[in-house]
Amino acid sequence: MSTKDWLEKDYYAALGVTKNSSAGEIKKAYRKLARELHPDKKPGDAKAEARFKEVSEAYDVLSVDAKRKEYDEARSLFAGGAFRGGFPGAGNSPAGATFDMSDVFGTAGGSTMGGGGLGDIFGGLFTGGGTRGRARTQTPSPSRGQDVTAEITLGFDEAVHGATLPLQLSGPGTCRTCHGSGAKPGTTPHTCPTCNGSGYISRNQGAFGFSEPCRDCQGTGQVIDDPCPGCGGTGVTTQTRTITVRVPSGVRQGARLRIPGKGVPGARGGPAGDLFVVVHVAAHELFGRSGDDLTLTVPVTFVEAALGTTLRVPTMDSSVTLRVPPGTPSGRTMRVRGRGVAKRGGGAGDLLVTVEVAVPQAMTVEAREALSKYAAAQDDDPRPHITSAVGTRRVKEPTDG
Repeated sequence: MSTKDWLEKDYYAALGVTKNSSAGEIKKAYRKLARELHPDKKPGDAKAEARFKEVSEAYDVLSVDAKRKEYDEARSLFAGGAFRGGFPGAGNSPAGATFDMSDVFGTAGGSTMGGGGLGDIFGGLFTGGGTRGRARTQTPSPSRGQDVTAEITLGFDEAVHGATLPLQLSGPGTCRTCHGSGAKPGTTPHTCPTCNGSGYISRNQGAFGFSEPCRDCQGTGQVIDDPCPGCGGTGVTTQTRTITVRVPSGVRQGARLRIPGKGVPGARGGPAGDLFVVVHVAAHELFGRSGDDLTLTVPVTFVEAALGTTLRVPTMDSSVTLRVPPGTPSGRTMRVRGRGVAKRGGGAGDLLVTVEVAVPQAMTVEAREALSKYAAAQDDDPRPHITSAVGTRRVKEPTDG
């Protein structure tokens, strides 16, 4: 990505966010736009594809703190007019004197900017003029491809036990006809005669030299006389590919899996970006999950809770026996150790079984009579503190009107 791109493109506007937006807000905006503009959603829509690339390029810069900081510094420096109206001391300089831009950007010895500062950003854009006589040229180097984000939805069982799934992706890929060269098979690109293969042209402007990408070769340093019919000379086409993704056991909702080298191919032979897979987990009809523990709610009758019982409850693999002690209250949770989700470092979480007393919605005459006899024989107040509080207060009778 050239310095010119950083100065001319508003990546915040591309994502629909502001300069003060947090990393989370930027990520949310990118994911929303990426889903809407993805080639799978709008196949054959050239405008949507171009917008998708613009959004991906913006996120590639703004999602990395170091890149975002450099981008903000570059744009604020130029927006503030730091290079308009001359430089400090320029008005007192003799005619033809040069101003060394390395003093500003820290490219000379004794840099005050430190490694990776503004000198790295503008090093290929400005050079000293006058007595230095030449603008610095740069040879285009291979660049890393962009990262790609995809989403998958797993069943609850697959998330617990792990799974290997095929993932189909549609996006930019190396042209299979020219293998990325951009030239028609049987031909090869040749060195650009305008820039002599550097990818940049230089010209003098006042006291300093100015270097910009060569327009004849678009900064690649090579000219293609007979473009590849498959990619139009770009070396890249939109392709559909299937990647096998291995999801580890115990993966959680929202997990982000990184698959190195499976993103967008790099330019000029550079390495491909990475593929990031965001995992969504479907709900289970019986089980829930809390960290590495599984949760299960088991209804019991009043008699089972009062007298105690032994239940057979399911696990993700089989079933276990659970003893419910006499007098177990509704809502009590019992722990079955080692029957939860496998942990990354070894071992497993627990199964948390919550007992819930089920109240019958309909009763036979015999059951109702038996329950009435039980209530009379038990003569037990389950809420003595409430009864005591009510007894100390005068009851206000309701009045009509």
